[in-house]
Amino acid sequence: MYNFEIKTKIKFGKGSLESISEIKNKKILIITDPFMIKSKMIDKILEHIKESSYEIFSDIVPDPPIELIVSGVEVCDRVKPQVIIALGGGSAIDAAKAIMDFSKKILKTQEIEFIAIPTTSGTGSEVTSFSVITDNQKGAKYPLVSDELLPDIAILDPELVKTVPNFITADTGMDVLTHAIEAYVSTNANDFSDALAEKAIKLVCKYLIKTYKNGEDLDAREKMHNASCLAGLAFNNASLGVNHSIAHVLGGKFHVPHGRTNSILLPHVIEYNADIVGYNNTDYSLAAKKYADIASFLGLNSSNIRVGVKSLVNEIKKMQKEMNMPTKLSECKININDITDLEKEIAALAIKDACTKTNPKQPTEKEIINILNKIK
Repeated sequence: MYNFEIKTKIKFGKGSLESISEIKNKKILIITDPFMIKSKMIDKILEHIKESSYEIFSDIVPDPPIELIVSGVEVCDRVKPQVIIALGGGSAIDAAKAIMDFSKKILKTQEIEFIAIPTTSGTGSEVTSFSVITDNQKGAKYPLVSDELLPDIAILDPELVKTVPNFITADTGMDVLTHAIEAYVSTNANDFSDALAEKAIKLVCKYLIKTYKNGEDLDAREKMHNASCLAGLAFNNASLGVNHSIAHVLGGKFHVPHGRTNSILLPHVIEYNADIVGYNNTDYSLAAKKYADIASFLGLNSSNIRVGVKSLVNEIKKMQKEMNMPTKLSECKININDITDLEKEIAALAIKDACTKTNPKQPTEKEIINILNKIK
């Protein structure tokens, strides 16, 4: 038996941010990062909550470490908010999730309404039960997984993403594509998650390049914001795969942006999962067939399974080229020797990552090292 639920209310489209004006006479804790203050993006929130008292915790950094979560819990204990608003990218929303969850468990706080407002179109964190926290001492990322982490409300207003720099648009957009493709071929995929993943893939392939080339294109920005959320809903239900498992480890070790790492890995993971060997072999895996399905609904050449998989890989490489994205870790200022020295540890950690369980093919240490060798 399968189960499909959507807890989070989603408010989306131009002007959707105005919905937070419905919060009245409540104590609010806004969790965000310093850039939201410096850029005055925070003002777009504050102008709608004038009838409530609020405090801002703006210490969020990329890949939020455990120490930061502890500081946030201390602030939450002092403020005792009735509402938490997470404003920012995946790091801000992930940190807010962890702060809220630990506050409930450790401090036994009252029920807190949780509103997530993403300012990048990438993680889908506003509708997922995942949060990723970093242990800087061990150089590792730890995913927290619980339905208690799901926001009550997600607000997707494209006005908040139109000033995102093009290189971040590229990174986060390819993260969306990776989420959707991994959910689509996951061993937990089902008709409902497939429908969400398929729509997300179509939107990314139609609108990502447009947003990269013209960030002021609000219609394209809206479509990418929706795609990010749709992909989040898909993988929250179906989970992900080894692409994310390896990316989690590389991110923890080398601090390459998560979406960029996913993008570098994606063509190689697709080829690994498809597992097409020899031109005379027609005993294709389910993953290969589903990759070919993606090529088909994108209108790419998919005259047979082999051609469909290759077409999808080539389309991804074409998108990377159009957005001037790196395709090797060495282009991200990582010393190749450092990767070689740590390859066995990286492979072992990736195999243990929760995302690997739903990958269509269970990797060995040697197979992950082979993937690493291709992206050096």
